[in-house]
Amino acid sequence: MLSKNRIKYINSLKIKKYRQLHEAFLIEGAKSVLELFDSDFEIEFVLVTQEFQQKYSSILTRHNVAVETVTAQELEGLGSFQTNDSCLAVARTKENAFLSASPSEYILMLDDVRDPGNLGTIIRVADWYGITKVVCSRDTTDVYNPKVIAAAKGSFTRVNLYYTDLIRYFQEIRGGSQQVIGAFLGGDSLYEFAYPAHGGIIIMGNESNGISEEVGRFVTDKIMIPRFGAAESLNVGIATAVMLDNMRRQVPL
Repeated sequence: MLSKNRIKYINSLKIKKYRQLHEAFLIEGAKSVLELFDSDFEIEFVLVTQEFQQKYSSILTRHNVAVETVTAQELEGLGSFQTNDSCLAVARTKENAFLSASPSEYILMLDDVRDPGNLGTIIRVADWYGITKVVCSRDTTDVYNPKVIAAAKGSFTRVNLYYTDLIRYFQEIRGGSQQVIGAFLGGDSLYEFAYPAHGGIIIMGNESNGISEEVGRFVTDKIMIPRFGAAESLNVGIATAVMLDNMRRQVPL
């Protein structure tokens, strides 16, 4: 049976200030936890049901992690999933380390993306299209938010995020040759845009306001996804997928 202190600790990690205090975060569900095992994240402990422990005993033994067996009811009472009948892990957060793009690499930049589900989807989309670096404004939602981790479906183990002041970031990489491609309403058509073969920075903006005026000053190419129907806008996660899909059609890995 789980101790009260452990329950209190796990529940505290649902709140950003306690994640920062303890430098730890939650991972729920079999898929994400199994991918966590094969990552470079440091795992504090894993709570598993008896069924999960039996099914993946060789993996648990190989990785030598601290494991505690719990009931499915205990798991459901701890995590944010409506149903979780397999496992929950606590891992250490990583240092917020500077990310720069090599001359032939594309990186993604997020300007004030607030919705956790959107950020998790963007991380998963970036992973699908081979983008391993995402630079985020300080107001972009916390990558270690349980809803972000859940939506990322394990891709958070392969995509690195760096939170910074975006204006300062551009000042720090001044002199770089990267084109800066921003998604704007009223920009040039995405379908007529030639992505540079040597890489660059792709910026996606806030769900309601788009890319801020201050960050927009650094954009060299403003492009838009043409609209053919009557919808007012696209979800930023979907828009990111469209942008990266068209990039990869022209610039394969």
